[in-house]
Amino acid sequence: MSGVGPVEPGEGTRARDLAEDGSPPLPRPRGRFGQWYDRHRRGALAATAATVLLAAGGSVYLTRPHAPAPAPAAPYPSQVTDVTYVEPVATPKGVRPRSFSFAVALSVESGPPVTVRSISQPYPGISLTSEPLAPFTARAGGARNVVITMHVTDCRKAPESAGLPFLDVTLRNTRAMEVHSYILGQRYAQNLSTALQGICKHRSR
Repeated sequence: MSGVGPVEPGEGTRARDLAEDGSPPLPRPRGRFGQWYDRHRRGALAATAATVLLAAGGSVYLTRPHAPAPAPAAPYPSQVTDVTYVEPVATPKGVRPRSFSFAVALSVESGPPVTVRSISQPYPGISLTSEPLAPFTARAGGARNVVITMHVTDCRKAPESAGLPFLDVTLRNTRAMEVHSYILGQRYAQNLSTALQGICKHRSR
């Protein structure tokens, strides 16, 4: 019986055929690129791994939930609140003599509700009340009718002719509290002057 020669080791069974980490070696490319790859194989593999990790990290960042953008701040109350003169009205019952009343429309354009903390006027010889009484609240999107009643306490300190009379209104919303002066226009100035002249015919009173 003829003998059999020694069995040749298969590919990858020699120690030199294995990579440094014990895994089968990658096929070696041929040509100039193959030679370059042989010299720079480790760097190429490291660069590839870094690219994969960077892409994975970017994907995680883009897909993770983000906090919602903060809501815009509410406007200042004076920026969205308007007071306009309407007309003279009958003085409410039970009001002291030497008083007169008129209506204004108070409107809020947008934003949270605005609270009217107080309403006043600049003349020292006149006191003022309102209906509804302050504080009261106005909401955006509509106008609220407010009746202003003025009582002359001292004709010597009240103006004979009102030039540019105004109302000081203290406003408050969730953003701030402000005191804003509203000039109500020429019609209001004429009606105010007429009412004062009718009440204070004798300035010595």
